[in-house]
Amino acid sequence: MEQKTAVIFGATGLVGNELLRQLIADKRYTGIKVFGRRDPGINDKKLVNRIVDIADVKSWSSEITGDELYICLGTTIKKAGSIAAMEVADRDVPAEIARVGRDNGVKAIAVVSSIGADPGARNYYLRIKGEMETEIAGIGYDRTVIVRPSMLLGKRDEYRFGEEVGKAVMKALRILFIGKMRKYRGIEAIDVAKGMIRLLNTNPKPERIVFESDEL
Repeated sequence: MEQKTAVIFGATGLVGNELLRQLIADKRYTGIKVFGRRDPGINDKKLVNRIVDIADVKSWSSEITGDELYICLGTTIKKAGSIAAMEVADRDVPAEIARVGRDNGVKAIAVVSSIGADPGARNYYLRIKGEMETEIAGIGYDRTVIVRPSMLLGKRDEYRFGEEVGKAVMKALRILFIGKMRKYRGIEAIDVAKGMIRLLNTNPKPERIVFESDEL
């Protein structure tokens, strides 16, 4: 049985919280480090919670050590306040965390991006996610996994009216998303979390590192 340590950023989010629960239940992992602005509300003997200022990576960079790094960070324009602030939160900070992790000897990384991510996109959100992917892909981990989920399904701590409407529409029209459109179906957060763990634990030298929503 493996005895690995996982490091998670974004464990209070929809995917990150499911990821934390899956890693706690997985016997291959004997240690889990969680970094965030607030406690994820889960207690376990495997778990070490660190309440930090996520934007100030340098002040706690030496603690990013382990076998696998999971980054599930993301914000909204409403929370960020501007596109520039969103670039920092969704691109610069994840990339900096990834670089520090690699420098500290972490061998594998899995990152949540978004369906449609493209550094050349006109949409600022998809552009930022695409730029984040490009930066992390170039860092040089032994194993890199970037997942691009479609609309996330699951219960958040906070209520987002637009998102809830979108979820309802997605569920109602699910049957229409077939063939090449299948990747646009809504996906449960727990399935994204399970996919990230599975992909980091199979095929150590993949031909590709980006996985679309329907592959999770």
